[in-house]
Amino acid sequence: MRALKGVSFDLEVGEVHALLGENGAGKSTLIKVITGAHRADGGGMEIEGEMISDLTPAKAMELGIACIYQQPALFPDLSVAENIGLRLEKTGIFARVKWAARRRRAADLLERIGAEISTDAEVRTLSMPEQQLVEIACALGAGARIMIMDEPTASLTQKEQHLLFKVVRNLRESGVGVVYISHRLEEIFALADRVTVLRDGESVGTNAVGDLTEAQMIRLMVGREVEAIYPLAEGKPGEMVLSVKGLGCKEGGIQDVSLGVRAGEIVGLAGLVGAGRTELARVLFGITPADEGKIFLNRKEVKIRSPREAISHGVAYVPEDRRKHGVILEMAISANMVMASHGKWFPGGLLNFGAETEAAQKFIRDLGIKASGPDAPGGSLSGGNQQKVSVARWLATEPKLLILDEPTQGVDVGAKGEIHRIIRELSKQGLAVLMISSDLPEVLGMSDRVAVMREGQLADVLDGKDANAHTVMALALGSEEVTG
Repeated sequence: MRALKGVSFDLEVGEVHALLGENGAGKSTLIKVITGAHRADGGGMEIEGEMISDLTPAKAMELGIACIYQQPALFPDLSVAENIGLRLEKTGIFARVKWAARRRRAADLLERIGAEISTDAEVRTLSMPEQQLVEIACALGAGARIMIMDEPTASLTQKEQHLLFKVVRNLRESGVGVVYISHRLEEIFALADRVTVLRDGESVGTNAVGDLTEAQMIRLMVGREVEAIYPLAEGKPGEMVLSVKGLGCKEGGIQDVSLGVRAGEIVGLAGLVGAGRTELARVLFGITPADEGKIFLNRKEVKIRSPREAISHGVAYVPEDRRKHGVILEMAISANMVMASHGKWFPGGLLNFGAETEAAQKFIRDLGIKASGPDAPGGSLSGGNQQKVSVARWLATEPKLLILDEPTQGVDVGAKGEIHRIIRELSKQGLAVLMISSDLPEVLGMSDRVAVMREGQLADVLDGKDANAHTVMALALGSEEVTG
């Protein structure tokens, strides 16, 4: 199977050109070809009218091509000035470091992009967006004319995103061409001049952003209409599965939370980053146990002091960072799926790989996971399919309550619709779902009720029919318009 098939793509001076496509559409491969990491076996590439051949990463850097990835490649124990100096200074074995000049150059580059970062700060002390800004400063110092940004806002807060947007606009004004890759369509409309869509390794269209609607972009990406991104609820919620009263955890910053989730109900947990949503999930799963309040599961009071106890009580938790806590990339899909329920599949410690494979095949079929088979490694899957494997792992424990933390973060529009369908189908089957999401349209579109958190406390719980973006954000911000 060819990763790219005759892709045509061009970037103008001082342009932000968005690159869209589902996971597996060929975006990463195209980036690797442009940066010299992969060699194309057909077609050609020109920079300012000159044909480029035998491109390598070192040659790409000399030509002014730079790529800013989600995870910056910096030395954490070195200072900002040292990191920039190592990238830009060409010194011999016996050369002496001119520290004052190094710091001055780093400060000038950071000032060019509006970054208020100390040149003496250790990189490990910087936030993710600050590290990205250091990477951008390095690229500018190296004379970058083409800047590729791969999902740069995936782990940023809204305030941090605005800072990055400002930097991107400054780059455009200074004549740098920016290739911007993101699954967030609102970012494309806010930043990009043109957009090229890839599908199945081919370019299916390049348009001015103003000439396309969101629906048209989605149709180009997935090759079909995506009507049910937020499937409608069916049926009525049943008995109370989870009920917490006055729940608190000093370590997690949670205070006096009272909330319930019924069988067949999706409760969306909204709020700003740092409001305590993930911390509440960690309390309910026993990672940071509660030190006050009560937890009831199926109307019976329980103590949850560890994830093992949570699982035994029918609680499952799909964490936010699937690469760090969700899927072990080197392990087979089947092994990933049964990891949380070994006792069920391997009673008495006796290995039963036939049962493991059979269970994996059922989840692959039921959840629509696109994989070569149960033995395929987790790292071979797209982001959306990795998320499905993570969900399957916890469904294998046969839970009564499923906690989902950012279930569609970093996945494409098509996969997002499939994950929404799965969540709605699980609730239809009677599972109680507590869904944390920073995507406000997702919270509003999927939730039967919306619980809004602020500063570790529950601000209010809204009926899904009454919730709207304005009310939710007002509650999250503590606006007197609502709280008064």
